[in-house]
Amino acid sequence: MPRISEIVLLKTNEQPTMVVRTTTKVEKLPLVIGDSYRRIAVYLKELDELCADVPFVAYHNMDMQNLDVEIGFPVAKALPEKGDIKPGLIPAGKVVFCMYRGAYGNMAPVYGEMAKWITDNGHRPTGICYEHYYNSPGVPESELLTKIVMPLE
Repeated sequence: MPRISEIVLLKTNEQPTMVVRTTTKVEKLPLVIGDSYRRIAVYLKELDELCADVPFVAYHNMDMQNLDVEIGFPVAKALPEKGDIKPGLIPAGKVVFCMYRGAYGNMAPVYGEMAKWITDNGHRPTGICYEHYYNSPGVPESELLTKIVMPLE
């Protein structure tokens, strides 16, 4: 059974990132994510830089046949681009977040609960959603831990 933590409102600081932004079909997403993480990690090693936090995917839309995603890692400072690996930024501002434990395929109700919380509390989402992944698909699906973040206007 999926579990979520309390839905929380926070003010966050700006966070530099290194990302690959692309579009893909949902069924290809796991391969695209894995390839992007691997290539970014290799590049960070070339630069002798470390990740500043866990990997993430930013969803700029929810069109399952043409997902617009930014796949990457938070980093300590802006770094130079290399091909399709670009410096990015998670902007500062108010966000709503919760921690979710369970299979990625069961997250839709969590998004619904968060959207309802946002509306019920008089806020408006920006339309971008971030998922930060605290462990890998190698663990049992019931133990996958994801922080879901929805920035607010």
